[in-house]
Amino acid sequence: MLHHFTDHVNWLSFTVASIAYFLLGAIWYGGAFSKTWVRLSGINPNNPDMKKGAALTMISSFLFMVLSCIGLTIFRQLVPMNSYADAFHLAVLIGICFSTPAISIGYLYNKKPLGLYFIDCGYHLLGLIAASMIMQYFG
Repeated sequence: MLHHFTDHVNWLSFTVASIAYFLLGAIWYGGAFSKTWVRLSGINPNNPDMKKGAALTMISSFLFMVLSCIGLTIFRQLVPMNSYADAFHLAVLIGICFSTPAISIGYLYNKKPLGLYFIDCGYHLLGLIAASMIMQYFG
């Protein structure tokens, strides 16, 4: 059954969407919300131990974004995508119904600050929207 989906994947759009989702994280966490995210997460960026395993963390993050884009690709094949509005609405639906609840469960137990929650949820919602729009562009 999986081959049914993989036979109809536009691999260029899938690859570009996955990379864009990942690069958005660099802008989101490394620029736009970097100081706030570091402060709210309680991370000490000057701690030399923080840099250990950074490459593996980045690779793992990218692979999780690829996994999200696989799910998005499958949903896009199941739901007719006739416009950018359709692509936007599907991404918002997936973000609110899948990404946000998964993040929320962790936050309930970890008692992290609400601002951090909105930064993290916002990133994944925007990442899915960007990925879906890119996939729509490539058709």
